[in-house]
Amino acid sequence: MFWAVQGMAAELSTGALIIMKIKQLNRNMSMLVIKNEAQFTKKAKGKIIFSCTQGQEIDIVLQKAIETGIGQTITLTAEGRDASGDVVSKFNFLWSVKLKS
Repeated sequence: MFWAVQGMAAELSTGALIIMKIKQLNRNMSMLVIKNEAQFTKKAKGKIIFSCTQGQEIDIVLQKAIETGIGQTITLTAEGRDASGDVVSKFNFLWSVKLKS
């Protein structure tokens, strides 16, 4: 599977989690990827599932952005696993989040 497809799926798994958390807070916030890195460990074949499990870390960063009014950053990791459960790639995205005024 082409690396760009994996990158888009990986970004979606982290970004969707941030969006969900912002909606739960009922706040108007902006978010932007400011850096990303990728590591490929196995050829990606078939269905690849990406996941990010850092919801609690996102909660903390969003709360800090709300309390201080200062933009915050967080690095979120998305792992892509094949049907066998093997990690085929790992992506790190540095996200910036900021409360809109």
